[in-house]
This record gives sequence, structure tokens and C-alpha cells, in this order.
Amino acid sequence: MNRIRSFLLKSAAVNATAAAQPRVYISSGHQQQHQTFYELRTYCLHPHQTASFLKLTNEKIHLRTAHSQLIGYWSVEYGGLNQVFHIWKYDSYAQRAAVRAALAQDATWNSEYLSKASQMMMNQDNEVTYLVPWSNLKNAPQEGGVYELVTYQMHPGGPAVWGKAFQAALTARDAPGYGNLLGAFHSEVGLLNRVHALWWYASADQRAELRHKSHTDARIVAAVREGVAHLESQNNKLLFACPFSPMK
Repeated sequence: MNRIRSFLLKSAAVNATAAAQPRVYISSGHQQQHQTFYELRTYCLHPHQTASFLKLTNEKIHLRTAHSQLIGYWSVEYGGLNQVFHIWKYDSYAQRAAVRAALAQDATWNSEYLSKASQMMMNQDNEVTYLVPWSNLKNAPQEGGVYELVTYQMHPGGPAVWGKAFQAALTARDAPGYGNLLGAFHSEVGLLNRVHALWWYASADQRAELRHKSHTDARIVAAVREGVAHLESQNNKLLFACPFSPMK
């Protein structure tokens, strides 16, 4: 009887410990269900050549979009002077590799655009991201307005640690009267545990007004307070869509 009782006690302890552990389906990663990813690119331009770069890109971007899908292209107005930010969509890493190889062999692209544009850049940065599982990429409700790119650097551990709190904080603001969340992207290659949220507002003044309003909403304040416990830092940029941008 003592042996049986000891065995049952040990089994109960093991089961309790197992129940306390995260389930195997809880991943520390992005839980991406398909291969599609988005490459986020930021170029810093020489101040005296920003206008020339945008003019050249407006004239020659069709040479680039012949190879892969451009989601949006913006100039940074606040939060990073003389910068452009753009998002490209790929079905897989193999597709991106094929696109890059084709561009390297595209004489027109290299002679009419790349050789000129590269002289106008100070540096380039890129990041591979996935849409978070609960986010869908949407277009702005209307053309014009101002876009806001908010970047959150979260504590290490991935969505298994901070995913629910982060989702609650963002979706609390993505409601009528507070703004339009167009997409939330989780980094896969680049600085990890980073999430980018792309918002749209009718104007910069409307954004300021809605931000002030949200600070007095107890529901949003509570959601943000819980999420900030997992946050290391954040920054933002206000963007204006270029004339050739698919997202206007």
C-alpha cells in the first residue's frame, strides 16, 4: 500500500509540473502559417539630393515593380529627416533570391536607376518581417492623410511572453474614433523581438487630437499599462505616401 501511495503521489506531482509548463504549441516565435513575408527598407539620403532621389524613383520605379510587389513607399516627414521607407512583399525566400538575381542582370534597372540612386544614399537598412497572426494588411480608408510607423522593441522571449498583452494594447486603439491600424509586422531577420505597427490618420493634427483623446480613455490606458511591462523602447515616424506608392 505504501508503494502504491508513493507512486500515486509522484505521478500527481509530475502531472502538476507538466500542467504548469507552456504547451508545445505555444511558440516563442511569430507562429507564421505560410511563407509570405514583408521586407521593410529604410534609406537615408544626402539632404541636398532627397528631392532628386524621389524624382528619379517616381520616374523609374516601374523598372523595379516589374520584378516584385511593392506594398507602399513613403517619405519620412517627422522622426527621421531625409529618409524613405518602403515595404515589399515576397512569397518565399527563394522568390526574393530570384528577384535579386534578376535585378542584378537587368541592365536598364542598373544603368537608369541603381547607378544614379546609389550615389544619393548615405546608408540602407532592411528587415524581414511577418504579419502577426491576428493582423491583416489593409489599405487606408482614403487617399492622402498621414501614416505613422510605430516601432516597439519588446523584451526577449517572443509572443509567448508578450504577445497577448501587445495585441490587447494595439487593438484597444484600433477602434472607431482612434485611428486605423493597417498592419502589424513582427521581425524575423534583423533586430529580434521587434514589432512595427503601421497606422493611418486623416492628418497629423487629427492624429495629435486622437492621441490626446486616447490618453483619457480608461480602457486604452489599462491595456497599454499591461503591455508596457514587456516593452524596452519605442519610436515612431510620420510618413507621407509618395505619388507612385500603391498605398496612397
